Amino acid sequence: MNTEIICTTDFSDSSMDALKWSIDLAKMLDAHLTILYTYRLFKQNGEVIAMKKIIEEEASKNFRAVESELLVGTGIEYDFRPEVGFIADRVQEHAKKRNVGFLVMGKSVTRGHLENFDELVEHLKVPLVIVP
Repeated sequence: MNTEIICTTDFSDSSMDALKWSIDLAKMLDAHLTILYTYRLFKQNGEVIAMKKIIEEEASKNFRAVESELLVGTGIEYDFRPEVGFIADRVQEHAKKRNVGFLVMGKSVTRGHLENFDELVEHLKVPLVIVP
């Protein structure tokens, strides 16, 4: 197994459909699945660390629910990565370090980050799958 699939999520219905599609693809390709949750921090004072902790705890809580429903018992290797930043930047960084075979996104994730989506597509060097 040397291929990785990255699936971005915002925990919307659309991104959960994308995750289901990613799980099936990971099974077929015997690939590692990285579920990537990106977010931005806007506070300018000492509250940033506390805010980051709250956001990541909530994301982890959401992921644990998804994990027990969709991932446990599938036989695929996976990890969940909550990361600060734009989707395009985070995906590009992962692609530099790993053999990413596919990026899978739900339609809602592309809409929510439209300002960065064109940049992602322009610089992406792996196949992009958008699940409606």
